[in-house]
Amino acid sequence: MAANQDSEDPEEEIPFENEIDGLLARLTLKEKVGQLNQLNGSEQTGPAVEDVDLEDEIRNGKVGSVLNADGLENRERYQRIAVEETEHGVPLLFGYDVIHGFRTLSPIPLGEAASWDPDAVRASANVAAAEASASGIHWTFGPPVDVARDARWGRSMETSGEDPYLAGELAAARVRGFQGDDLTAADTVLACAKHYAAYGEVKAGREYNTVDISESTLRDIHLPPFEAAVTEGVGTVMNAFTVFEGIPAGASKRLVRDVLKDEWAFDGFVVSDWNSFREFIYHGVAGDERDAAELAIEAGSDMDMVGHIYTNELVNLVEDGTIDEALVDDAVRRVLRSKYRLGLFEDPYRYFDDERRKETVLNETHREIVRDVARKSIVLMKNERDVLPLDDVDSIAVVGALADSADDVLGDWRGCGRPEDAVSVLDGIEGTVDNAEVRYAQGCDRSGMVSATLREEAIETVEETDVAVVAVGESYELSGEASSRSDIDLPGEQQELLEALQATGTPVVAVLMNGRPLALPWLSENVPAILETWFLGTEAGDAIADVLFGNHQPSGRLPMSFPQTVGQVPIHYNHLPTGRPQHRAEAGWGTSYLDIPNDPLYAFGHGLSYTTFEYADLELGASTIKMNEPLSIGLTVENIGDVVGTEVVQVYIHDLVGSRARPVKELKRFRKLELEPGERREVTFEIESDDLAFWTADEVFAAEPGEFDVMIGHASDDIRLTDSFELRA
Repeated sequence: MAANQDSEDPEEEIPFENEIDGLLARLTLKEKVGQLNQLNGSEQTGPAVEDVDLEDEIRNGKVGSVLNADGLENRERYQRIAVEETEHGVPLLFGYDVIHGFRTLSPIPLGEAASWDPDAVRASANVAAAEASASGIHWTFGPPVDVARDARWGRSMETSGEDPYLAGELAAARVRGFQGDDLTAADTVLACAKHYAAYGEVKAGREYNTVDISESTLRDIHLPPFEAAVTEGVGTVMNAFTVFEGIPAGASKRLVRDVLKDEWAFDGFVVSDWNSFREFIYHGVAGDERDAAELAIEAGSDMDMVGHIYTNELVNLVEDGTIDEALVDDAVRRVLRSKYRLGLFEDPYRYFDDERRKETVLNETHREIVRDVARKSIVLMKNERDVLPLDDVDSIAVVGALADSADDVLGDWRGCGRPEDAVSVLDGIEGTVDNAEVRYAQGCDRSGMVSATLREEAIETVEETDVAVVAVGESYELSGEASSRSDIDLPGEQQELLEALQATGTPVVAVLMNGRPLALPWLSENVPAILETWFLGTEAGDAIADVLFGNHQPSGRLPMSFPQTVGQVPIHYNHLPTGRPQHRAEAGWGTSYLDIPNDPLYAFGHGLSYTTFEYADLELGASTIKMNEPLSIGLTVENIGDVVGTEVVQVYIHDLVGSRARPVKELKRFRKLELEPGERREVTFEIESDDLAFWTADEVFAAEPGEFDVMIGHASDDIRLTDSFELRA
């Protein structure tokens, strides 16, 4: 099964373990518990917690880690106290939410996922790691690897969308980007896969709500990205706030000890989310802090984030014989192992180099990298009459408060990102055009509200120009933690504004800015060109202009389905078949709505280009394969347009008969191809029997013999080639 990095290298692992044994023998029980305690610095990223004298707590050996410590000087001061003013000099770990960048921001994770480009995502994480480490940070609370299937959930913006395979590929890429090949390298940070597990299934899409799913949904949908991160060597894992089978994730021995640490051989440590051990009391599984501490440590949750539960209760629990001190020792060993792997015992001050910080943070190379990631994350949703690219216009109207906002493009969980460093949509357009006149009208405020004055000004501006670029969507505060929405239409009166602008007869290009899929049926029906840009980060405006004017070909694909209405949510392409599928059932007796189709507005994998691709010559290496025997899949893709373009070839599989019902299709492979006009290229994939495995009725993860369909195409709802094969025992 999966194993963490370094565990297979005895020459590296044994010295660490020997030194850890010696240190554990010298630490008192109180000092051990201190290593499991994480305290907060100055920035509040959760509900208020008990205020303590941080320096005094460090000096007394009661702190193993600090999050949100403000500034390089403060971090260095805290580290010197820990190393030079405590008996054993155990260095601190400094953590921070570096989710999609530290100061130079990339797109939000859902936006990055739209790139379908693991190499770009890895480069993005590497930029974030370089800047964070240069600023005294050892540990990022990322990547988030939750699978999100309900667009109402605000934290959809932190995920890679609805598909476990895509999420797993990008989880591994982000771990590589953050941690590199050597955690002792100065430009790496310890990564953290979160939120373990199934946080993306909160009922009704409501933040912090309960989760109630089957074991097979857990195993097939929500655990694969975590296992991918563990296989890649992720150093830490964070508990979810939510429950699984009625037990809070941080108190679940089944999730933490049995699956994560035993099945997957994870040898890093598990950290709670913000004060989540105390929330066991509110969940109703613990009567008090003592019960909560006992549940957490027995489950295998190693570090308490800002809750003071371990420091208040663990010593007494050990001393009165309620828990074995070996449980504490195991947790402390895991924390110390991470500090050794980071090289902190060798040089605890290695991250505090102000000259390196000045050279690294927000440098031009980093800006170019995140601009490239941002371009690749843009999805061309619609382009009737080839309105885009804007390569032959004399005047452009730019409309919308979001277009002139260098704040909103940064999105939520922005680390140390600053609006003054960012490029707005308006700035990007004005900086790109040479010969066209650019006129701006606010049209509406950031909340989407439209006054008569703003409306008339926008109409007049659009009437006098050749094309209108209208930025619509959400202000950044409407997505993120604690930002669930029951209505995922365009906020405020933005649709009414679009209707008025569309009525002028001037072609309208809608530039969407949002942290989740939105329900946009009128927009899709009436506006000729739609560009999904998410929240693209520091270089957002330049990246959007690159695509608008054809300097970069749109290549993004949706990582999450867009519903026609919120009433379809949750909606995802890889659903199970039913006993009365609409296409086979007697009329009126199939699974359907009375008022809308079943299909999403825009399906998973959807995305257009400025050119057209043709698929042909599908060939399977065999019609029958045995277990552990690979199957080769070959086809050709041709760019039949007149401009260069990038296609994302998507391979889906359907298991026709299984011991449990299997999804109608599942993504198993994908590849991005850049093709010149007229270029034709052969593409090959290889599928293993492990790719066909699922949580069977025998409650094991295995592939079962049987027939399988292969479906290859441009999107989950745009399959171009099909064939089938048989898997034999």
